[in-house]
Amino acid sequence: MANPYGILFQAPGTKEFSLAGLLARLPLPMTGIGIITMLSQLRGSYALAGAVSATFVLTYALMSPQVSRMVDRYGQRKVLPLSAGISVLGILLLLGCTYWHTPDWTLFIAAVLAGFMPSMSAMVRARWTAIYRGKPHLQTAYSLETVLDEVTFIAGPPISVGLSVAVFPQAGPLAAVVLLALGALALAAQVSTEPLVELTEEMNTRTASIFRLADVRLLTLLMVAMGVIVGTVDIVSVAFAEQMGSPAAASIVLSCYAIGSCAAGLLFGALKLKTPLHKLLLLGGLATAATTLPLLMASNIASLSGAVLVAGLFFAPTMIVAMSLVERIVPERQLTEGMTWLLAGLNVGVAMGAAASGQLVDMEGARYGFNVALAAGVAVLLVTIWGHRRMREHSLAASYSV
Repeated sequence: MANPYGILFQAPGTKEFSLAGLLARLPLPMTGIGIITMLSQLRGSYALAGAVSATFVLTYALMSPQVSRMVDRYGQRKVLPLSAGISVLGILLLLGCTYWHTPDWTLFIAAVLAGFMPSMSAMVRARWTAIYRGKPHLQTAYSLETVLDEVTFIAGPPISVGLSVAVFPQAGPLAAVVLLALGALALAAQVSTEPLVELTEEMNTRTASIFRLADVRLLTLLMVAMGVIVGTVDIVSVAFAEQMGSPAAASIVLSCYAIGSCAAGLLFGALKLKTPLHKLLLLGGLATAATTLPLLMASNIASLSGAVLVAGLFFAPTMIVAMSLVERIVPERQLTEGMTWLLAGLNVGVAMGAAASGQLVDMEGARYGFNVALAAGVAVLLVTIWGHRRMREHSLAASYSV
């Protein structure tokens, strides 16, 4: 049996843009944690470090869809260097502010500029879509991208923290700057696989944001809820391991979550399921909600590792289904923006989950933090039920109109 992932790379240019995209997406998880590590060392305040990092994340969540909207209109080659350049300037400014001991308010200005970082995951997904639109290989490509997203969020933070601790405080964000510049320029230079831009009269006029579509807002809300679960697992796993007297075991727990998600994503991408996407969305939501319950019953590192492994099994497939739905819902010329809204929602959810569960851990203890994941699981269930009903009605209406 042919390897479905090997078949993907038979198309010319796919290896090159995948590698460039992998380099360029690492800076996102590296920068947020790198800011916290750097400022906590240099300014001695976790509150300040967290606030500056949150400014970066929220700016990214707000601006990345706007950047992707410009990409859909003018093309990656024209927009990526400009957007990445502003982000590079912002991170360098942030490093300069820490070096020259400027006032705290200057850090927030730099963080806002750093947040203009483009959504590289959406850029790569758009290239895969342009190559395999309407073909079964597209689901496999989306699965691969989801797994690579997981890999970057696993590898990025330890690299950034390790550099900042072992070399010098600014080393983590500085490495992110280098990767962002190299990756963005390398991707923009690959014109042969860049999605074509339709130079129609409609595109020359002001086009409304794709976020006006109710289904896009619904799927973005789903990603926010799923992100809350991820952020909660990250924070509470660290606190739980510390409470158990084995702080280093947190890496084992988080690795189990990532392994479960990556394995399920790869398997899901290799399958050629005939089930309609709206049904897969409902099944994914049911499973995601159900797997938050065992988190509350974890009593030691082993049981928590097992619980998060199971929880991770349904994260990647549900995200892949959501991306596949966006590809069908939004106009082709606005695909990058549509995907970016989902990815931005995921990042906002991660930040919200980390903040909310962190507060609960401080007040009540580590295990109580998982109540945030449970609440988010209920939200995932409700949104997927709502989405299933809406999209089933759309499918029925389409079938009757044929």
